[in-house]
Amino acid sequence: MEIKVIKQGNFKVDKAKNFRYLVPNDAEVAIQLAIQPFLITTANDVILLDVGLGFIEDNQPIIIKRLIENNVDPSSITKILLSHLHKDHTDGLGYFKNDVFIQNFPKATIYIQKREFEYALEKTESLSYDNQLLSALATLPNVEWMTDDAGSLSSEITFEVTGGHTPYHQVFWINENNETVFYGADNLPTYGHLKRHIAFKTDYDGHKAMELRKIWEQQAKQNHWTVLLYHDMKQAMVTF
Repeated sequence: MEIKVIKQGNFKVDKAKNFRYLVPNDAEVAIQLAIQPFLITTANDVILLDVGLGFIEDNQPIIIKRLIENNVDPSSITKILLSHLHKDHTDGLGYFKNDVFIQNFPKATIYIQKREFEYALEKTESLSYDNQLLSALATLPNVEWMTDDAGSLSSEITFEVTGGHTPYHQVFWINENNETVFYGADNLPTYGHLKRHIAFKTDYDGHKAMELRKIWEQQAKQNHWTVLLYHDMKQAMVTF
């Protein structure tokens, strides 16, 4: 199994959920975080865990540019696993040109939890979601709508709907050759979330997310998982 961090950059986020690049010595008071999807290559699949923002750089979607910088052919990706549908995890799926949605990964199967999608559609006033993107997702032929609480997507990939950060947030395990990679997405976005056993107000159910992190930390130590940290600006992963 090969793991690549496809880091889009470090960002600051204002109250309106606008994302801007973090620059050195920036004194503005704002949430600061990394955005870094992960590419996992196994014997059977090339898997992208979340897809980041939809920024355009040098006339390219940033996720495509970063993949190429990491010597990855974007068309080689077979599966895209979405933890939830906040725009900093989904906007890299594509872009609009003359009101037509252009997919960045038309050859990949996109796995979306259907109940998370239905919940997101209801949150029309929320600044965390890209409503135009949500409408486009409903029309894509390569979306696999997930409806189970837990299960397997292949012999290597398992998932569980845990809630926490959003009502139907899901997490993933990828297993190959006795190696386990765990992706908790925004239920476990930074290493600091493991060290501070508190409930965060930014979560839909902060108490549940906190309890899950305690369980995952124990399991990671017992089973020597590699844990992926989507928003950590200093370290993208940790192996126990």
